[in-house]
Amino acid sequence: MDHHFVGIPGLTDVPRVAVVIDVMRAFTVAAWAFSRGVERIVLASTESEALALKESRSGWLALKDGAPAAGFDAVNSPGLLRSCDFAGRTLVQKTTAGTVGALAVANAPLVLCASFVVAGPTARFLRNKDSGPVTFVVTGDGGKADEDLACAEYIGQCMAGDDVEAAPYLHRARTSRAAADLAGGLRSGYHPDDVDLCLEIDRFSFAMVARQEESLTVLRPVAVPDIPPPARGSG
Repeated sequence: MDHHFVGIPGLTDVPRVAVVIDVMRAFTVAAWAFSRGVERIVLASTESEALALKESRSGWLALKDGAPAAGFDAVNSPGLLRSCDFAGRTLVQKTTAGTVGALAVANAPLVLCASFVVAGPTARFLRNKDSGPVTFVVTGDGGKADEDLACAEYIGQCMAGDDVEAAPYLHRARTSRAAADLAGGLRSGYHPDDVDLCLEIDRFSFAMVARQEESLTVLRPVAVPDIPPPARGSG
C-alpha cells in the first residue's frame, strides 16, 4: 500500500486519511490521559487558547509542553501523568508538534493521532475501515524525527499484516535525538521514565480519533478489539 509520509511543513492538500504521529510525547501523553479517565481531549493552537478554553468551561483541565505554569494542570509527560485521576474530565492539550500537526489536518475526513502505545490498535482500526493509503504526518523535527517516522512505518506495515517485528522500529526510536534529549534532561516537564513509557508497544487497546465538535478539534478513544485467531480446522 502506497502510504505517504510528510512533515507538517510539507502538507499542501487535505488528505483523505491522516494519522498524526508524535511519539515523544504528545500522543503518548494523550493515550495515558485517556487511561487515567479523561473523556475527551480538545486540541488547542496556542497556550492562551488552551487557558481560555479551560476558563470558559467548568471542570476542564489544561496541559502544555515544558515546565509547570500558572493555569495549567499538567505537563506533557507520561511519567508525571500516569498517577493522575482525570475521571470524566475534559483535557485541553497544547504541545509544540503533535497538536500542531493534528490541527493542520483537522478538516480531513478521517484523522487519527498515534504513537507506539496505540500503534497496533491504530493499524487494526484503519484495516477494519479499509482506509486505503494513509498520509502519515511526522510531526517532530520538520518531518525528520526518526522516532515518529519509525512509528509511522510500523503502523503502515501492521496495516498490511499482523506479523510485524516491532523491535527494529523501537530501536530507532530509542536511539533517536528526541530520546537522547529526553534522557539527558534537555526538555523541561520531564520524568525519568518518559522514554521507556513512550516505547511501550501497544500498551493500550484503543485508537484515538480526532473529529470536529462545535468548532473544536476533539480527540476521543475508540476501542479496537484484538482480532481473534481463526478457529481450528478453518481455512
